[in-house]
Amino acid sequence: MITLQQDADGFIRMNRHFPDTTLISISFTEGAVGEFTGAQLNAIFDDALAEFRGQNRLEGAKGFSRAPAKTVHPTKNITVIKVHPEMAR
Repeated sequence: MITLQQDADGFIRMNRHFPDTTLISISFTEGAVGEFTGAQLNAIFDDALAEFRGQNRLEGAKGFSRAPAKTVHPTKNITVIKVHPEMAR
């Protein structure tokens, strides 16, 4: 089981998918504890990533850049997702 802690702003750190059958326990700031499967958190992550990309116009053809890729800070991904205890149901 993986244990994650929610920060004061309501986010957990997640920058990749978890295995679908993994159990993940999240300790929320208000004291509640929720248990998620990897599949549930992966779906939440995918929704948050799609929303982020849509708001920042990262979907669709933007052309080809010959500039070298910056590897220090990726800008097309998210590293945190917003969660609340009701999502565990």
